[in-house]
Amino acid sequence: MSELPYFTSEHHQVRDLVRDFAESEIKPVARELDLQSKFPWENVKKMGELGLLGAPWDPELSGAGMDYISYIIIVEELARVDASHSITCSAHTTLGTSPIVQFGNDAQKEQYVPLLASGRVLGGFGLTEPAAGSDAGGTETFAEDKGDHYVINGSKIFITHAGVGEVFVITARTDRNPDKRTGGITSFIVTKDTTDLEVAQEVGVGHDPDLIKMPGVKAGKKEDKMGWRASDTRELILEDAIVPKENVLGELGKGFINFLKTLDSGRIGVGAIALGLARGALEESLRYTSERKQFGRTIASFQNTQFTLADMATEIEAARHLVYHAAWLYQNGQPHSREAAMAKLYASEACMRATTKAVQLHGGYGYTTEYPVERMMRDAKVNEIGEGTSEIQRIVIARDLLKDYAA
Repeated sequence: MSELPYFTSEHHQVRDLVRDFAESEIKPVARELDLQSKFPWENVKKMGELGLLGAPWDPELSGAGMDYISYIIIVEELARVDASHSITCSAHTTLGTSPIVQFGNDAQKEQYVPLLASGRVLGGFGLTEPAAGSDAGGTETFAEDKGDHYVINGSKIFITHAGVGEVFVITARTDRNPDKRTGGITSFIVTKDTTDLEVAQEVGVGHDPDLIKMPGVKAGKKEDKMGWRASDTRELILEDAIVPKENVLGELGKGFINFLKTLDSGRIGVGAIALGLARGALEESLRYTSERKQFGRTIASFQNTQFTLADMATEIEAARHLVYHAAWLYQNGQPHSREAAMAKLYASEACMRATTKAVQLHGGYGYTTEYPVERMMRDAKVNEIGEGTSEIQRIVIARDLLKDYAA
């Protein structure tokens, strides 16, 4: 694998640290966690201790003080072994914590970010609703102004950490005027107890008894998913939820604009998950085809196998450049919406192709849980759906192209 110009010696140190952790701590348990659909609390604690759950945040807020590219390296390296661990890190950091860091006031940052950055509690992001998926402007969750607090009613679906998490950034409509469809949406910070209270207390992370929890915020049933099975995904229910005025995140009515900014960086993270998964599938395929023999020789010696491996490697290399270019733009404060969408679109679809080819190269064994490529193929699909479907990414890219052309 060639080196990209974005990496420094510090980035290589981060990669080595996370790769060693993934190989020694995640790889031995990934298969069983997937089969049991079990959340990896023990490894979450270790990830917190290594600083992986607060990588890009200021040490004054209990973060690790790394740059954004280091964080993307972490996401990629975790996904190379197991996507569930990677999305746990990515959703917690980009979706659960970054809106508070980016849009929160000093009091909000001091109250919530140290808990999240240290990994003491997990965070999440509540945007998608039953009637508002790709059309996030169709948000129906409503926050009614009651003077010193809001009462919020609604439901958020497919929310990572909705069960295990305790701090969430959610969107709700504060103005029902149809002329303010997107301008009537506001962001809030809400809290609840983890659903895994007993396990969290036993492990020593995931619950903070001093964190004030809000009545009416609760988790629905755990989703039984095709992939990312060791990641917690549920409905986040707001039923007469009482949210203090001081928990409005950012300006009133600016929630839509703010979550678009959050999704831009989130798409780079999903691109990194897809990139890591594809790399893991290629490495497993190289190992298997170099050992497996048919017709008296390794199947890696056959031209068709070599063509397949070459195609996988080429697409992965292209995805790496897109992902890290978008990450570099974000890190340097440059416009990156189009590049983030391109990275997410290409990496997620290349990952689907790579993992499917990996199963094919493994033959019948690839269809069993004995080899990790079947899990990788299942984990790959959601990258084309979450953080905006492939179709939405194409809309984002095309609109930006046409805007530039018109200018």
